[in-house]
Amino acid sequence: APRLATTLSASYPLTPHPMKPQKIAVIGGSGFIGAHIVDALIVAGHKVTVFDLMAPANREVRFITLDILNASSVNVMLTGNFDAVYMLAALANVNDVYNNPVEACDVNIRAVVNVLEAARKNKISRVFLSSTVWLYEMVGARDTSAVSEDAAFEIGRVNHIYTATKLAAEQYCIAYQKLYGQNYTILRYGIPYGPGGRLGTVIYNFVNNALEGKPIVIQGDGAQARNFVYVKDLADGNVAALHPTAANQTYNLDGIRPVSIKEVAEIVQSFISGTEIQYVEARPGDFKGFSASSEKALRDFGWRAHTDIRAGIEQYIEWARKEMGK
Repeated sequence: APRLATTLSASYPLTPHPMKPQKIAVIGGSGFIGAHIVDALIVAGHKVTVFDLMAPANREVRFITLDILNASSVNVMLTGNFDAVYMLAALANVNDVYNNPVEACDVNIRAVVNVLEAARKNKISRVFLSSTVWLYEMVGARDTSAVSEDAAFEIGRVNHIYTATKLAAEQYCIAYQKLYGQNYTILRYGIPYGPGGRLGTVIYNFVNNALEGKPIVIQGDGAQARNFVYVKDLADGNVAALHPTAANQTYNLDGIRPVSIKEVAEIVQSFISGTEIQYVEARPGDFKGFSASSEKALRDFGWRAHTDIRAGIEQYIEWARKEMGK
């Protein structure tokens, strides 16, 4: 059986689950996270087709242009006897969502339903939905331990269009399974970073500004925390979730520990000397942060993040320097 795609150190306690090669569709496979997932799937021996509006960086992978808002097109494109489909396409930058709430609804909800319906009609075994740990902002009173997947949401606590769309998409997955037997796996990502990082993410912005000699700008006091997850760790988690145990389950794929925005800025500053840090007013509905437990993923299919934030940022800066010629 093909080995599980991994970038693990010898001390990493992952126990790979051998899986037979599968035929997999990756919608949004040309994006930041999608590109890493595609590479990890290929290394694991799976046959991958990327569906997107732009061609993937990996020119050897099969690529088909797809408009996810066209339900008929989605249905036709997924007629290739796929075993699984990853739905990664989304409006994920919270600032873009804030400025374009109707487009966010179309892309983050309606397009997901298009994929679920196409999967149902084409008898695709499972749909993988990329979601977010930001949903746990809707959890009320909680203790100091990490939030797990079974935490109860208080719907009235929703504080952003982004979380509203992601919760709706998750609920559609669950409803499709209950009504039509369409299997799913929901993966709630921590804040991803690493090579290929997209514009608008905090680590991308901090590193880009620092390399250009501009100040790092922090919105608020910088105390808000994130469990940043290195993108290659995240890709490994997506591949591991193909294990049958993960069917019709929800998992957190989060980083090792909570890291404050201030700490991220100071780590970047330590690697790029002369970088100034500035503080400005906080943005509306910002994610305050907490720790989300990934123990369920470790228990069910042997995954947990292993890249420390400092090492990950250092690797990302090395990549960014080469890209920018700095």
